[in-house]
Amino acid sequence: MKNAFTTILLLAFPSVVAALNPFAALVQKPTNVVRVEEVVVVSPFENELGAQEPLGFWDPLGVVADGNQTTFDRLRYVELKHGRIAMLAVVGYLATQAGWRVPAFADLPCGFDALWAIPGPGFQQILVFIGLLESEVMKDVIGGEFIGDFRNGLLDFGWDTFDDETKLKKRAIELNQGRAAMMGILALMVHEMMGVSLIPAGVKIEIIMKQM
Repeated sequence: MKNAFTTILLLAFPSVVAALNPFAALVQKPTNVVRVEEVVVVSPFENELGAQEPLGFWDPLGVVADGNQTTFDRLRYVELKHGRIAMLAVVGYLATQAGWRVPAFADLPCGFDALWAIPGPGFQQILVFIGLLESEVMKDVIGGEFIGDFRNGLLDFGWDTFDDETKLKKRAIELNQGRAAMMGILALMVHEMMGVSLIPAGVKIEIIMKQM
């Protein structure tokens, strides 16, 4: 009987040691393994112009997640046009702050105050001029070389003399400067309405024109 009890203890001893060993679970082979794989969704527009570091192709709302080329081209067209308008707006804002005026509007103030000071007929002329630009000038009539090409066979300024790499670089520069200008004019407008100008107080903007 004693020998039988001793035999049972010897057989059970490894199991007891394994149960009490805190590291035993680390060497036990798991019974069920769940394999989790990371799924990376690649957009068909990853290599489009403007998809660059640090954000790459950034579409947080998933507007073109379906890969619709028509939608993408339309949004790129709008982005370019708004960027060009914003660049003109920033230059116009700084020019008026510097004191530059069209002779007919020499007494107008700067910023939002100018909107309320422009006479009714003058404001109507501005709206008509913008409408003509939008409907007759700032559009692709003959099918341009790229989205936003509004030359329509009339203007060139040496564009056709550039190689493909230079053209792509210049288009990227325009796109990025347009994005920066949209943020810039928004910041100027918001700070003006808040009464906190981004232009340092007491500093007069001077634009120096060098005659060639």
